[in-house]
Amino acid sequence: MKDRNSRSVEPTDALWFKSTYSGGEGNECVEVALAGQVTGVRDSKAAGGPELAVTTGAFAVFLDGLKSGRLDTPR
Repeated sequence: MKDRNSRSVEPTDALWFKSTYSGGEGNECVEVALAGQVTGVRDSKAAGGPELAVTTGAFAVFLDGLKSGRLDTPR
């Protein structure tokens, strides 16, 4: 991951935790890591795989959109 100033943040430096929004069945597992001004997201079933890194502010806006339903797909 990279922090706001484009410095690399090693995954070992970040504390990854399973999202409380992940399903309890084990098939929808998302892990999140907070590393300064960067929030990382990855699939817990592929912890060594790709990671998505966004600013912490952008991640907060995304979570707000999820919680409010603004990001729900029309049915």
